[in-house]
Amino acid sequence: MSRIACLFLLLPCLPLLAGATAMPRPQRPVAKVVATQWGEENARDRVGEAADVIRIAGIRGGMAVADIGTGGGYYVMRLAPVVGAQGRVFAQDISSVALDRVRMRVQAAGHRNVRFVQGSQANARLPDASIDVALMIHMYHEIEQPYLLLDRLRRSLKPGGRIVVVDLDRPSEEHGMPKGLLTCEVKAVGYELVTLTDIAQGYVAVFRPGVRPDPASVKACRA
Repeated sequence: MSRIACLFLLLPCLPLLAGATAMPRPQRPVAKVVATQWGEENARDRVGEAADVIRIAGIRGGMAVADIGTGGGYYVMRLAPVVGAQGRVFAQDISSVALDRVRMRVQAAGHRNVRFVQGSQANARLPDASIDVALMIHMYHEIEQPYLLLDRLRRSLKPGGRIVVVDLDRPSEEHGMPKGLLTCEVKAVGYELVTLTDIAQGYVAVFRPGVRPDPASVKACRA
């Protein structure tokens, strides 16, 4: 709902307006989206990237996994067989064009356990209490409002749910995310670091939700 519409329905819009301004913006460069896919898929397979991430994240049959910022669908295509018929993969992106392309790949492969969700820079728009593992693969540095997105993402996690970030340990303007800065930002909105593991294509950071802080108390981490 727009702010103009809120002028006519002020009280119902108060939570929306508060939620949109309660969290800080990052005090670091936000990388521009330059491609819908990070790297060439065969090259990523050769170094075992997806296999490493799936193992470290503990993804198994029957789970519901969200691929936030799915891009070309590299992880969706590899997750669907792993979670199986009793599981679910949510292909999420802010781009309807990217989602349409992934939808065609999924249909061609015959996967029936994939759902598609178009989100925004501030809200993944995943169903409440629906996700066991939320993946953010080589895209965290492109999120314009990471604190707000992470805070809202908490509602979408099932009890025991995790978020998993994969990135390169380099400045955000170089399409990476320093480990310490990532940990600071995610912890700032009440998540706890579970593991931080180096892999051939960067690192894998696993977080679980802890105590949610008062949004007004959250301060942006500095690079």
